[in-house]
Amino acid sequence: MRYFLIVLGAVCLTGFVPRAAQAQVELFGGYSYMRPSVPLTTAVCPGLGLCSTSTSTDHPNLNGWELTGVYNAYHWIGVAADFTGEYGSVDGLSTHINTYLFGPQVRLHTPVSPFAHALFGVAHETVAGTESSAFAAAVGAGIDIRVAPFVSFRPIQLDYLVTRFGSGTQSQPRASAGIMLHF
Repeated sequence: MRYFLIVLGAVCLTGFVPRAAQAQVELFGGYSYMRPSVPLTTAVCPGLGLCSTSTSTDHPNLNGWELTGVYNAYHWIGVAADFTGEYGSVDGLSTHINTYLFGPQVRLHTPVSPFAHALFGVAHETVAGTESSAFAAAVGAGIDIRVAPFVSFRPIQLDYLVTRFGSGTQSQPRASAGIMLHF
């Protein structure tokens, strides 16, 4: 499944966008922070076979990385492939969330360059060795500041990430910062 998504992203970046205009490739790499909503169910058994369950929501701090490639076929619009990995613990259990997202990105190409994107794909979650995959989508924006002819600094990128693990919808903010290379 992961390899299929990587190949799909490569095809999107190279094959589905017209090549009539001069193309530009952008590669971003950096730090990513996510604060997901994780439902927790706790069983309480005081004795005599009487048990009850309670459900609460935890908001752990997950830290990780983000890699994004963008193929700009036109001056202001491109196709993005975004991959992230966030890691931490939820209620003492090791937690990993990886996303594989693809979609359009619009950008104003200036020395201080704002952008926005809408990305769709798959999220893969591992909690204490139990794995699951689900639909994921992210809508976000950020800003890049050019520091050299082929290098920009991204001080902030904010995304609203939605996943569909289990029977519910999880909404979580995600923030990223790092370095963008232009080719």
